[in-house]
Amino acid sequence: MSGDEGFPPEGRERLLAIARDAIATHLGGGRVPDDDGEASEPQGAFVSLKTRTRGQLRGCIGHVEGDQPLVATIRRVAVAAATEDPRFPAVTPEELAELRLEISVLSPLAPIHPEDVEVGRHGLLVRFRGRSGLLLPQVPVAQRWDREAFLDHTCRKAGLPPGTWRDPSCELLGFTAVVFGEE
Repeated sequence: MSGDEGFPPEGRERLLAIARDAIATHLGGGRVPDDDGEASEPQGAFVSLKTRTRGQLRGCIGHVEGDQPLVATIRRVAVAAATEDPRFPAVTPEELAELRLEISVLSPLAPIHPEDVEVGRHGLLVRFRGRSGLLLPQVPVAQRWDREAFLDHTCRKAGLPPGTWRDPSCELLGFTAVVFGEE
């Protein structure tokens, strides 16, 4: 889940700084660049915002498909995590200093069989009858779920009954993530 594959510490720090700067620029009324000419491989990513004191989630938005350069994706989803997560009010400029950023850089999605899902290694995306839900690899670890609970909760995230993953027409996609955050 959180290895060093392709992300040395200085690269991680740079991506975290890019995400924080994008949020600060947006909250300050500035324009966040879509593309500043920086080359980066296309990859999906999520940015999570957590309170520094208690580690409570304050926002989390991502883009699963690797169809844009990683830097552009991180800028976009960082701003969205701070301002568009429907579970939370928008982050205020004053609040930003009290938030810790975490980035999850995703591998490409691939079909996965339920018995091949490894808690702590795989994230999941379930699709069924026009609904979809996604949970990052770190979620079942934090919640202390086993494989079945992880599969059931991913279904719930999609608004589906637990156990929907057993239906042969349910699409189950797995991915891994390199996860890193601010100290």
